[in-house]
Amino acid sequence: MKKVCLALAAVFFFLTVSLNAQAEEFQVAVAANFTKPAEDIAKAFEKRTGHKAVLSFGSTGSFYTQIQQEAPFAAFLAADSATPQKLEAENLIKPGSRFTYAKGALALWSKTAGYVDAKGEVLKKNAFKKLSVADPKLAPYGKAAYEVLAKLGLDKTLEAKIVTGNNITQAYQFAESGNAEIAFIAWSQVCKDGKLTEGSVWNVPADLYSPILQDMVILKPGIESATVQAFADYIKNDPEAQKIILSYGYELQK
Repeated sequence: MKKVCLALAAVFFFLTVSLNAQAEEFQVAVAANFTKPAEDIAKAFEKRTGHKAVLSFGSTGSFYTQIQQEAPFAAFLAADSATPQKLEAENLIKPGSRFTYAKGALALWSKTAGYVDAKGEVLKKNAFKKLSVADPKLAPYGKAAYEVLAKLGLDKTLEAKIVTGNNITQAYQFAESGNAEIAFIAWSQVCKDGKLTEGSVWNVPADLYSPILQDMVILKPGIESATVQAFADYIKNDPEAQKIILSYGYELQK
């Protein structure tokens, strides 16, 4: 038995050394709303495989332009499905690699506890000075926010109070720093294990905006990489990755 244990230990050591020797790094473009879960997923993937996903965060629209200009991203986790579909039509992705990894949710948030009510009436009361929203031309969550305002009949009323962030992270930062009292953000930015982490929030009803289906694709620089494919498969199918996604308030699409 002792010899068997020693043999198994030797095999494990050999596999560990081999894995580390072959460890790869690859670049991944990630929509800003998915920052926290992407960081957790990348850490878990690296711990399991030894391979490192180097993450860059920004708006989906900005990444689309960079990818068209041959940025060296091996994979892209977008905040919508339309942008990956365009990349697919332009033959800029690995055929068959596009899938929906999460369904996002929009929230109206304030850093101040009790400031935002559970029905979003704070918008109609119009007692605030600034409302932060991500650029709708670049960020799907910004586009969703404007859909909500239009459906509530408040788009013209609140137009002068809107401050625009380049992406959803900047929209959050405006409210977090006090430069805006409230902000339309991704629920995932202030959610952990289904609970609000700070401040006050209105979870915007899903019927007030188009579904935010977030797609992942493997891009041209990652087409030949088994490691990048493994990373995509991990996000798509592995219970560990899916548990992380769910913990930040996203839904899974099957």
